[in-house]
Amino acid sequence: MDAKVIRIGNSQGVRLPRAALQQARLSAGQRVRLEVVADTIVISPERKAREGWKEAFKRAGAPGTEDLWEGVPHDEAWDE
Repeated sequence: MDAKVIRIGNSQGVRLPRAALQQARLSAGQRVRLEVVADTIVISPERKAREGWKEAFKRAGAPGTEDLWEGVPHDEAWDE
């Protein structure tokens, strides 16, 4: 897919084809992160620092998950 760098006021930009936006799951008005890697510009969706943590914690404490206390006596004092 090709695109052309265009002038937008005093700046420059690239118009992204709708198909490219759909494949990348991006939409108009959405904030993105720009990163330059070697001679390539990478555009990715902006992610919140703790995005997905709530669901991960729910899964971690769900019934049937690993018991990290398995084999550790619960009735012993830790300070002795």
